[in-house]
Amino acid sequence: MADTRVAWRYVKSLLGLAESQNALDAVHNDMQLIDKACDSNREFVVMLRSPVIKHDVKRDILERIFKSKVHPLTMAIIEILTRKNREPLLPAIANEFHNAYNEHKGIGKATVTTAVPLDAALRAEVEALVKKISTKKQVELKEKLDSELIGGFVLQVNDKQIDSSIASQLKALKLKFKENPYVKAF
Repeated sequence: MADTRVAWRYVKSLLGLAESQNALDAVHNDMQLIDKACDSNREFVVMLRSPVIKHDVKRDILERIFKSKVHPLTMAIIEILTRKNREPLLPAIANEFHNAYNEHKGIGKATVTTAVPLDAALRAEVEALVKKISTKKQVELKEKLDSELIGGFVLQVNDKQIDSSIASQLKALKLKFKENPYVKAF
């Protein structure tokens, strides 16, 4: 929890600085690159958190990986983090920066879970529904697959959930039958 608060302070500062230098989109792309690196490489995150590896070694590793790929402002925040021995915060900062960027740009986030992948037409319908629910002009839609839904979808937008899956409808029907005293248990 304390790490999240500290990471959030860096995120707010970086967001404001990136906006003032007209580098917001570039820094956002950099943070997504760092977030993907953290998600796909467990050893990278372990290295960042390791108290055994010296901070100057971590800085050299981060510099070799990212210096030619990221905006100078992103590299500056990496250098500040390593100078202050805060490298373990980098994954949280990268993740939270994306959320702050979306909030700043008015982009809504939603997750749709389906039994089969969505085609372009269905994706457009779901995005339109999310825009209507969240009153956002843009939507970042994350898609998940769950074959146990059988069909339909489960849509999560902020704190609202729309469960239109066949699995939940079957569960509701089963409960309805159990409540009826004239129907034997099935």
